[in-house]
Amino acid sequence: MREAAGSITLGPVLFNWQPERWRDFYFRIADEAPVAVAYLGEAICSKRAPLFEPYIAVVAERLSAARKTVVFSTLSEVALKLDRQLVESVVAIDDFLIEANDASALLRLKGRDHHVGPFMNVYNERTVAVLARNGARNFCLPSEMPAAAIRALCHSTKELDVTVEVQVFGRMSLALSARCYHARAHGRTRDSCRYVCEEDPDGMGLRTLEGRPFLAVNGIQTLSYEYLNLVNELSELSATGVSRFRLSPHTCDMVEVAAVFREALDRRIDGTEAAARLDALNLPAPVCNGFYHGQPGHRWISPASH
Repeated sequence: MREAAGSITLGPVLFNWQPERWRDFYFRIADEAPVAVAYLGEAICSKRAPLFEPYIAVVAERLSAARKTVVFSTLSEVALKLDRQLVESVVAIDDFLIEANDASALLRLKGRDHHVGPFMNVYNERTVAVLARNGARNFCLPSEMPAAAIRALCHSTKELDVTVEVQVFGRMSLALSARCYHARAHGRTRDSCRYVCEEDPDGMGLRTLEGRPFLAVNGIQTLSYEYLNLVNELSELSATGVSRFRLSPHTCDMVEVAAVFREALDRRIDGTEAAARLDALNLPAPVCNGFYHGQPGHRWISPASH
């Protein structure tokens, strides 16, 4: 299963987009983006899942027709009966691969080929080996993993029939909570949120008491304020053994983002050109790569400093 050339993958949309916007986004990805694998499904809040249900089948069909591999992602936190029911409904899908983002999905996937998502705590070689024995075939590592740890895990998988995936673009998931931050910020409860998170399609930015931008929230999820950008680290990641490079969807031009990372991975453009094209997207926050270099995650370590 180990891949000779790197693949660009697209993680699930983490935010509460309008259903038609969500559908049209994936239609464009199917038609235009150099993406090999597309993840679908609600990974953050089970209350949102019914909003996209009318379009799930047609989106999966459109992506499959465009020769993209479709993988359905499960919920990242299971605390309610509704959460458990959503996980059960996703793992019951038997004609697509499933990505487990919470341990509740692993029991039902045992013995069946599946992916392990970035919300799972896969930090060491023994964890990879145990999950691989149970059917895991692809591991998307948590975004806070530094290069040395990624290298060690890749080395440990050489004797296993698995691939390693790393997020290389987009806000990084840092934590999950039982409380909905969006609802709380608007004086509502999680049960009576009225889907207020749809007002922030890339997450709601937070500021410190001094007024400095600090983190972003998306329902129950805490994200980095900055956008991860590992375009300059692609060659090193590839040499390490990473074969899948995940982009996390945002409202910017994700087709252009995918094109930039594809061309950089193929070495058709250099880091300077890649950075210029990504800068032209006018992202609403700075880029970062600190975690990869063993530094605080919000920092940007320039290529000259590597």
